[in-house]
Amino acid sequence: MLEIQDVTRRFGGLTALDHVTLDAREGEILGLIGPNGAGKTTLFNVINGVYPPSEGSIIFRGERIVGLPPYAVAKRGIARTHQVVRPLGELTVLENVMAGACFGSENLPLRRAASVAAEVLEFVGLETKRDLLASKLNVAEKKRLELARALAAHPRLILLDEVLAGLNPSEVSDMLRVVRQIRDQGVTVIMIEHLMHAVMNVSDRVAVLDYGAKIAEGTPQQVSNDPRVIEAYLGDPQVANDLMQGS
Repeated sequence: MLEIQDVTRRFGGLTALDHVTLDAREGEILGLIGPNGAGKTTLFNVINGVYPPSEGSIIFRGERIVGLPPYAVAKRGIARTHQVVRPLGELTVLENVMAGACFGSENLPLRRAASVAAEVLEFVGLETKRDLLASKLNVAEKKRLELARALAAHPRLILLDEVLAGLNPSEVSDMLRVVRQIRDQGVTVIMIEHLMHAVMNVSDRVAVLDYGAKIAEGTPQQVSNDPRVIEAYLGDPQVANDLMQGS
């Protein structure tokens, strides 16, 4: 579904992505992990058109999408959430999700967008909050809102940037269930996550970035036992311990 071919992104003298080659297969959950500053969110920004790659190509469903602005990428069926949630605080929860439906792959009119938004809010468990201002939601609810707005765009591929960050164990479990349901509905998922046991549990495959370069790719078990991956995380004793135990 998605082919990332030898992608490099430079910011002045800083190489944030260094010749990354990676693919996402239809109907899978692909975990994307790596230490802070490894280039994970930059890769998402390159995929969805926030930044053009300095080198390399990105192909989505057979079409080269390099150079397209984010709204055009969204129209083609790629949606995303953000590491720092970005609700439209002066709009209601329902109106936030309607925005995703209106500017997503189907360009829905308002009446249909409202219907889709209501369905998605029920799916993510926010139907009782639909008339609240988005600014009134707590962190976990804003994470779900961010996800709902992306899903309302009816994507074929969704990029999830740390949707588990800041959640308690019960909320993490609920969110993982939702992510699996998204995949079961035929949407391909790429998720950035630092919560190692969670991403290893939910992913079909995992890719690892370090200093902008891909250093490993494979099943969760293969990646968790890769010495290069363990070494990359040695500065974080908890993560390194999780990896060495094959989480």
